[in-house]
Amino acid sequence: MVSTEKEILRISLKRTSSPVAYCALSAKCGTRDEEPAYNGLAHFTEHMFFKGTAAKRATAINNTLERVGGELNAYTTKEETVLHATVLREDLPKAIDLLMEIAFTSTFPQKELQKEREVIYEEITSYKDIPADCIYEHFEQLLFEGHPLQMQILGEKKTLRKIDSAIMQEYNRKYFVPDNISFTVVADSTPAKVMALVKKSAQKYLGREIEVVAVEEGATGGKAVAAGGATDAAGNGREYLQGIKGTFHKEVARKSHQAHCIVGAVAYNTYDTGRIPLSLLTNILGGPASGSRLNMALREKNGLVYSVEAVYTPYADTGIFSIYFGCDKEDTGKCLSLIKKELDKLVAEPLSPAVLKAAKKQLIGQLSIAQDNAEAQCLSMGKSLLVYGKISNFEQMRSKIESITAQELQQVAREILSWERMNTLIYN
Repeated sequence: MVSTEKEILRISLKRTSSPVAYCALSAKCGTRDEEPAYNGLAHFTEHMFFKGTAAKRATAINNTLERVGGELNAYTTKEETVLHATVLREDLPKAIDLLMEIAFTSTFPQKELQKEREVIYEEITSYKDIPADCIYEHFEQLLFEGHPLQMQILGEKKTLRKIDSAIMQEYNRKYFVPDNISFTVVADSTPAKVMALVKKSAQKYLGREIEVVAVEEGATGGKAVAAGGATDAAGNGREYLQGIKGTFHKEVARKSHQAHCIVGAVAYNTYDTGRIPLSLLTNILGGPASGSRLNMALREKNGLVYSVEAVYTPYADTGIFSIYFGCDKEDTGKCLSLIKKELDKLVAEPLSPAVLKAAKKQLIGQLSIAQDNAEAQCLSMGKSLLVYGKISNFEQMRSKIESITAQELQQVAREILSWERMNTLIYN
């Protein structure tokens, strides 16, 4: 029996008074959705989106927005592919129409594939020449061995060679469908206008009728699908925190003047209640502020590193917490000892009321300033709509941060930051 239910495309608008408009088409697909034999397909497809549609050649695609001073771009992550545009507000209809045309009618011309394949080969070579960049992906390969998140975003030359236009078209038809995408806009417009523009363009290029649903900030579009992971404060059912395999400590010989190191472990997934407390802990340890604990310990007090950072990245069914630093090779052991000392403090001692208050204030301030970046906000809205089926407003996030207790942070530190859980990758 054929279903009569319409496909639903969810959109969200944040209204501004700016003369500049931003829009993004976000698809819930990325490197983890590829077959291992075609690793790099998602990123390769993203490149080829600009090489031709049913009605436009590559030059026409690029000129559509460039001739009115606009910008067109895209990026791929392990779980998301995004097409986005920036234009003057009067050109928003052009931008919306172009993103829909690219997403739904790209032809991936075979004659353009080899040229773009060579471009990505160069991208891979350039990426591998920068240890501070490629060590992150190498660490995830080791940490998630045997899991889809193990695959590299850029792929490998041997897997990219196997990808042809037919494979790319099949991937596009599977994932770039209304139910698997979100469309977000930050502009001086109205929900009714945006809905009409999106629906008109989507139906034109899909060749069928769809339903467009507007999700207001703070409301839900009913599309979130949690994958794995518990949501109880005690951590019951968080089996995935055990990781894919046992801990590892690996050193790789590299011809570089300094050592590059990552220390990290499997962490909470996107849907876990520990996500926001861990984000706060990560910011305390190695956030952008010069007063972060790791920066003070490794750089300001001991002069061992130029920079050190802590990063927490949640995925649908797991997550990763990591600390990166680069130092003189003979100082690697001392840096690791200082990092262990800072992690041990958070595990052993709850934060004082004054320290906790200051940490919350700092994170809230950073998030508030980020809200002033309209492009970043548009992209963040797209991901939120895909992952959670809603757009959280700033006050909701602020309230969640404010409610975090010192005891809750200490419990999260015990679960995630214990030194015996840490894995190490060193480029010497």
